[in-house]
Amino acid sequence: MTAISSTIDTRSAAFAKNREDMLALVAELRAIEAKGRTEEESKRARYEKRGQLLPRQRVMRVLDRGSPWLELSTLCGYKMNDDKDGALAGGNMIVGIGYVSGVRTMVTASNSAIKGGTIAPMGVQKGLRAQEIALEQKLPAISLVESGGANLLYQADIFIPGGRTFANQARASAAGIPQITVVHGSSTAGGAYMPGLSDYVIMVRGRAKVFLAGPPLLLAATGEVATDEDLGGAEMHCRVAGTSEFLAEDDADALRIAREVMANIGYGSVAPKIAEYVPPRYDPDELCGVVPVDYKKPIDCREIIARIVDGSEFLEFKSEYDAQTICGHASICGVRVGILGNNGPITVHGATKAGQFIQLCCQSNIPLVYFMNTTGYMVGTAAERGGMVKHGSKMIQAVANATVPQITIVVGGSFGAGNYGMCGRGFGPDFIFSWPNARTAVMGGEQAAKVMSIVTREKWKAAGKTFDDSDEGMLSAIEKTIIDQFDRESHAFATSARLFDDGIIDPRDTRKVLAFVLSICEEARARKVHPTSFGVARL
Repeated sequence: MTAISSTIDTRSAAFAKNREDMLALVAELRAIEAKGRTEEESKRARYEKRGQLLPRQRVMRVLDRGSPWLELSTLCGYKMNDDKDGALAGGNMIVGIGYVSGVRTMVTASNSAIKGGTIAPMGVQKGLRAQEIALEQKLPAISLVESGGANLLYQADIFIPGGRTFANQARASAAGIPQITVVHGSSTAGGAYMPGLSDYVIMVRGRAKVFLAGPPLLLAATGEVATDEDLGGAEMHCRVAGTSEFLAEDDADALRIAREVMANIGYGSVAPKIAEYVPPRYDPDELCGVVPVDYKKPIDCREIIARIVDGSEFLEFKSEYDAQTICGHASICGVRVGILGNNGPITVHGATKAGQFIQLCCQSNIPLVYFMNTTGYMVGTAAERGGMVKHGSKMIQAVANATVPQITIVVGGSFGAGNYGMCGRGFGPDFIFSWPNARTAVMGGEQAAKVMSIVTREKWKAAGKTFDDSDEGMLSAIEKTIIDQFDRESHAFATSARLFDDGIIDPRDTRKVLAFVLSICEEARARKVHPTSFGVARL
């Protein structure tokens, strides 16, 4: 296999500028993530006084020490709903994939240190995405619960989607995928069904509260007087109602029990295939300098591939047929992959080439990795007469029906139907991540503004209107407004807030992230589960 020969001068001013700009975006991302963690940390004294661990401490305590941890969707809900400055980014949930007693596990934790762990609409969507990944990848789930429940200000956006979380729990259990819940504090009203639908429940003595109606509502509805502990405390659920299997003395003890449950239920990790591989010939650290943050500037995706794949070796497919859609075979940490990347818009030849390549990878059971950076499918008379709609549709059909794992990295532009053809969120990739310079929209802001301007002009002309300087000024103002709006809404931070991806990653971590999620997908397809009819129920 031929190794890619990089033409990038890593000592050039352009490389230095690209690196500086990209690292600034990475620093901005980390600063936003730090706001929520700082807010959580400010509650440490309160938690310690109660004998509790902070939510992030709980996550770290349940995971195997020193093992990989991939946190997902850290910008979920950024500057949406009640989030003014990013302090609530993350959807008030900590979600990620790590190892618990040697078993790869989906771990979720309520961030009770912020607004009592109440969930806003995007937090619900983040939880649903975590459940979707866990079901598809056959990952057992551990939920660390302490939450005030739904943020009632947004109940209209939460109530129905929230119900789906319980349906997903039931279906995962029926599929043979264990559901373990640790109740550290409040899990009331609808939230009471989370432990109720779990296969194993651990409650912390004196802290856990699980009931459909709390004492105030009970008094108002029936006149009955009851304490939290009598109504739904940990001891009552362990000794009387049977809702919980294990009674823990404190947070640390509960997490110990969760780890022991995982170690003893026989859901061990599938032994990974050990393959020898060599690192890329070019340092992955150079990725920050290879790619300009301005999506309008061209990128040769081979330069990205050279810094991610083993030995920088890439067997390019149909290289003479089309230069703007790049396809080929490579390996990432010993795992064979088919790679698709963009060096511009997707042409008629590019679409047919990509569609064929995807089918060939499915025939050989080779996972697909997409490096997305495209303005979309080619437009114009020549493209339309060449069958762009027909051939673009065939590429989209191949992506939609691929039978192998598909992982997408948005490394630049993600515009129009190009987002579909390169396996954007709507096409259900196993995982999709963005670099902080990514842009996602139906089209570029300049194009959208020009379209609106042309349509307005044509409408005025049809009405017999004459143009003057004030009209031109008004159109210019409208164009600027549209460009600014698209600029805000297409930014990686804004699209990640809406869960258009599973998180923003530092470009330098791309190889490690790809290796981790590829192994998740491989393990999922090798694991044998034991489905039941309706999931495990307490009787």
